[in-house]
Amino acid sequence: MPIRPAAPPAARPLRAARPAPSPTPLLTVAGGHLIAAPRAAPERVGRRPPNPYLRLLATPGARAFTAGSLIARLPMGMLGVSAVIMIAGSRGSYALAGAVTATGLAATALVAPFTARLVDRFGQARAAVPATAIAVLGSLALVLCVHHDAPAWTLFAAYAATATTPNTGGMARARWARLHRGDPAALHTANSFEQSADELCFMLGPVLAATLCGALFPEAGTLAGALLLMTGVLVFTAQRATEPPVAPRARAVSSPLRTPGMPALLAVFLATGAVFGALEVVSIAHAGGAILALQAAGSGAAGLVYGALRPARNVHLRLVVCLAGMTALMSLPLLAAAASASLPVLALCLLLAGAATAPTMVTGMTLVQRATRQEQLNEGMTLSVTALLGGVAAGAAAGGWLVEHAGTASGYAAPVCAAALALAIALAGAAGRGVRARVTPAGAARSRWPGTTGRGASARGAGGGGRPAVHRTPRPSATIRAAKPTAPNRS
Repeated sequence: MPIRPAAPPAARPLRAARPAPSPTPLLTVAGGHLIAAPRAAPERVGRRPPNPYLRLLATPGARAFTAGSLIARLPMGMLGVSAVIMIAGSRGSYALAGAVTATGLAATALVAPFTARLVDRFGQARAAVPATAIAVLGSLALVLCVHHDAPAWTLFAAYAATATTPNTGGMARARWARLHRGDPAALHTANSFEQSADELCFMLGPVLAATLCGALFPEAGTLAGALLLMTGVLVFTAQRATEPPVAPRARAVSSPLRTPGMPALLAVFLATGAVFGALEVVSIAHAGGAILALQAAGSGAAGLVYGALRPARNVHLRLVVCLAGMTALMSLPLLAAAASASLPVLALCLLLAGAATAPTMVTGMTLVQRATRQEQLNEGMTLSVTALLGGVAAGAAAGGWLVEHAGTASGYAAPVCAAALALAIALAGAAGRGVRARVTPAGAARSRWPGTTGRGASARGAGGGGRPAVHRTPRPSATIRAAKPTAPNRS
């Protein structure tokens, strides 16, 4: 009797557990008892949401830093408009207001890469929070100078201090790149999501700023923008679990500008920014600023749709296709304005034209991520944003000149020409990539040029600089070394 129940209890549960329909339970015996791991966690892994954006936001910690990023990015569309309304209302000069904001834009183009370098060097929390505090103090100083009727030069100095604002969108993209560095499809969706978020913030920011300044007082937009910026950055940087670790630098690392293919990418961003700047000025002059919301809405919707698609194997070719589509779609507002079409027709054309901008930006950012070293990711993406801002300023100036001298209908030729220029630069880069691929051993071309199947950063450390691999001779030397010891054996 005591011997009989000893053997079956351990055998029967194991035989009954093996034919279980779910492969997820893990069974073990401890202390004479059969222990089964909970099935909830494995089922949660197996049942992945079908929507790629739901899968993206299901990443641990993603929702928290995304919320902070959105809060911090909303003021990017508020502060410039708020400063113009505040200065023009107080001093009665749109020329002064425009000059102050242009000075801040130029200062941002100069300071932003250094701020991003500090973020890469010391980490997002240690560098972004002090940089944001300086920018917020600059906004508050601008409010005080306007309110107390300070000299005009103080407005320029105060607004220039806001140039230290960190690129929150770039820092968010760096976190996605770390979380999904082994999943190109998820990274593609993340870049599309971030681009759509940018479009949403730049669409809602000016509306919120104008509403606050008109409903409350002229300084309300700047004060609210400064508060949102500081709050968003604090929430964003508080998520330390998803923050990219600081990579130790044993030696001095060259600037991402020296990375092969990076100058051509920045030139494409410069020309693409000219498309945005020219389209904004010409559309405001032709039909008012409210119509620009349709262009931003089209871009944001296209970005979400584009993110649900499969990532391209040849991203550089995809960039060329996107730029070709943008050039074709940017001609629609020109044709509508030249034919004196009605306002709804022009609005539809702007909606369609905006549909090509987000896929272009997503593809370009993907190439920048592949061309930049992991420890310089924030700096590389900030350089692309700086080139974009420079293009916006140049495009706005060109579009304004065309509107004044040739009319608003002819002004829509500026974004078309800028898009065609970006396409020509991308085609020249593709042609140069093909030439280098023919003179480079197999595999080296894919590792040296962004947008191909391999990662640019993986082979750059071994390549050392930008010399063509054709100058190296590893194969002949290896053949000679292998031939010497085997010759005596054959004889």
